[in-house]
Amino acid sequence: MKKEILSVTGMTCASCAKAVERSVGKVDGVHSANVNFASEKLNVEFDESKTDIQNIKEAVKKAGYSAQEDKNESSREIIIPISGMTCASCANAIEKSIRKLNGINEVSVNFATEKAKVVYNSSSTRISEIKDAISKAGYKALEIEAGEQIDHERERREKEMKSLWTKFLVATIFTIPLLYIAMGHLFGFPLPEIIMPEMNPLNFGLIQLILTIPIVISGYRFYTVGFSRLIRREPNMDSLIAMGTSAAFLYGIYAIFQIAQGNNEYAKDLYFETAGVIIALILLGKYLEAVTKGKTSEAIKKLMGLAPKTATIIQDGKEMIIPIEEVEVGDIILVKPGEKIPVDGEVVEGRTSVDESMLTGESIPVEKNAGSKVIGASINKNGTIKFKATKVGKDTALAQIIKLVEDAQGSKAPIAKLADVISGYFVPIVIAIAVISGAAWYLSGMSAIFSLTIFIAVLVIACPCALGLATPTAIMVGTGKGAEYGVLIKGGEALETTHKIKTIVFDKTGTITEGKPKVTNIVTSGVIDETELLQLSASAEKGSEHPLGEAIVNAAKDKNIEFLNVESFEAIPGHGIEVVIQGKKMLLGNKKLMDDRQIEITLQKESDKLAEEGKTPMFISIGNKLAGIIAVADVMKSSSKRAIEVLHSMGIEVAMITGDNRRTAEAIARQVGIDRVLAEVLPQDKANEVKKLQSEGKKVAMVGDGINDAPALAQADIGIAIGSGTDVAMESADIVLMRSDLMDVPTAIQLSKRTIRNIKQNLFWAFAYNTAGIPVAAGLLYLFGGPLLNPIIAAGAMAFSSVSVLANALRLKRFKPLH
Repeated sequence: MKKEILSVTGMTCASCAKAVERSVGKVDGVHSANVNFASEKLNVEFDESKTDIQNIKEAVKKAGYSAQEDKNESSREIIIPISGMTCASCANAIEKSIRKLNGINEVSVNFATEKAKVVYNSSSTRISEIKDAISKAGYKALEIEAGEQIDHERERREKEMKSLWTKFLVATIFTIPLLYIAMGHLFGFPLPEIIMPEMNPLNFGLIQLILTIPIVISGYRFYTVGFSRLIRREPNMDSLIAMGTSAAFLYGIYAIFQIAQGNNEYAKDLYFETAGVIIALILLGKYLEAVTKGKTSEAIKKLMGLAPKTATIIQDGKEMIIPIEEVEVGDIILVKPGEKIPVDGEVVEGRTSVDESMLTGESIPVEKNAGSKVIGASINKNGTIKFKATKVGKDTALAQIIKLVEDAQGSKAPIAKLADVISGYFVPIVIAIAVISGAAWYLSGMSAIFSLTIFIAVLVIACPCALGLATPTAIMVGTGKGAEYGVLIKGGEALETTHKIKTIVFDKTGTITEGKPKVTNIVTSGVIDETELLQLSASAEKGSEHPLGEAIVNAAKDKNIEFLNVESFEAIPGHGIEVVIQGKKMLLGNKKLMDDRQIEITLQKESDKLAEEGKTPMFISIGNKLAGIIAVADVMKSSSKRAIEVLHSMGIEVAMITGDNRRTAEAIARQVGIDRVLAEVLPQDKANEVKKLQSEGKKVAMVGDGINDAPALAQADIGIAIGSGTDVAMESADIVLMRSDLMDVPTAIQLSKRTIRNIKQNLFWAFAYNTAGIPVAAGLLYLFGGPLLNPIIAAGAMAFSSVSVLANALRLKRFKPLH
């Protein structure tokens, strides 16, 4: 199965999105088709052996829209300067050579400018291969011009906004005098004699017709799309506007014809101003909608803007600045203080601290030295470093994050399906209500004018734009906001399920704890002091590879203690080690080792107390006498206790799962306030433990490091992987926390709750508006002596209902975690 993302143009409401989904879904080989109306993207999954992208584009075209491959997703456009061309046939030779490569969408070589423009699929070919193709043709590819990648999506949105603004201005310029001429005389405003309705009714009608024609032309898309969809029996929002305004316009022409016949009473109700004002207001609504839609995807733009444009590489001992697109895996890159790190890599020389806050949300700069991993787009603070590129292009952490956020923004939450189903039936029902209510008033004895007013008002007020925007805009803003805090939510479904979580299971090692054992206590029997005990123990353990031994060695290094020479060393598997230092025979290990060598444990009480605190006591004997105990423990992360307190305050039960013995596990659970302990669980049994919790009828989230916890992460209703920021594509998790901070778990849940609340508010107002608006437009209030809804007011209300839903979704941008 292949997945592609296409940009769809021409959609105006949720039923348009539904029509595209239906049309594409009918193509043989298409497994799933999902349209996000807010981002105007089609996510399609299809079998390449049965269909191709061209067939899918045709299906979109048949539905009345146009589709193109998302340039930001799969294609790049580059300009490569070329030297060595002497004539036009040289340009042809280069074009032919480049076209032979996989993934080339378009190639054009200009002999006059000596440049090749290449549009290629970045997942199928690389710039170095394009350059090789130019070399094979017998020419030389020069350095690529920096900043050649074009943001097609932004260009398209800006073009659309400019077009809508121009159309709105044209409509407004003609609507203002039209409204003055049509309604001004009712308020006593002066009119020239030549167009006064009482004296020259025909001129009065003709001037309005002349002013209305440019307005109708500026809104021509409502008619071309609206009527074509009506003919296909798949009416949408444009169909409602087209029918309503056409009825008003055609009635106006009929009235002019009647005035010309001498029936001057028709001059009172011409209805041209209704058609004109409705089009102008809806164009304004569409413009505001386009502006606000652009703001919902700002998170992606911010992330894309983080990447630097160039990199300084070391080649043959010389510094060379090249565009970031040309960096290859294995290149040695130089980064000076204040510069952005271009791609992911590993430091080979130098020391510095790096600000990774834009990617992980972690505000404290991270120390880096030889062997440390660095992330592209983070900022080098104070030292100069050289690092080897390990991941470039779409493999970098930043590119992975952008991909995750884009996928999430293009996905649908289950709650959105309700809106989709309703909007699919909504427009035909509205047309039926408009026809029935107009006919009912006419048959009850009201005038044709009155019935037409009802018909137009119902059509115009009921447009389901707000319905279609309610869910996707909130998901786009919510997932984007999560990315700002280093919380990557993989889709709408994960976002929706997270707010229902009642139990969270934390893995212990590396999640609640640091995953790195540290020395916590040094207890001596009085034979030697603490410093000497640590010096001897660390010297003995220097040759050991055991994690507990490593913790003792690190403790000595931290205190700058000098290591002593070890004269002999023997490892005793499962027990400890035996060494000779300065002629003294030493044993370091567990209680079993001391018992085997018949060494009396004089510090039993202290040893028991340390074990109860969840620490591992290591016994040290010198010359067959107990010298002391060094306790080692996997220390708590500073944020663990606070995160669990916040989860408790949210009414969430917290469990811990570990392979440790129950005594140690319960000691740790007491320290951080965990409710349930699942101890002595083997990695392969973790998923079963999650299943048992789910069988109690609870929605369960699992938080782990995403490696040995993968089955449990997949089994849980929501899998939350704690990543370091360099391996964000953890397939088994629904949410990835970029920094290893448990405070991000409550952040993810709070964000989910806020987003779902926002979606529910949006859906409520969209439904409430339509259900309340239609009866009023149909004349329900008038029936009981109230006012009649003017179609102009209906148009204004409809246009601003969409904007209000978008504005409500944008309130999510103010989200801040409550810690």
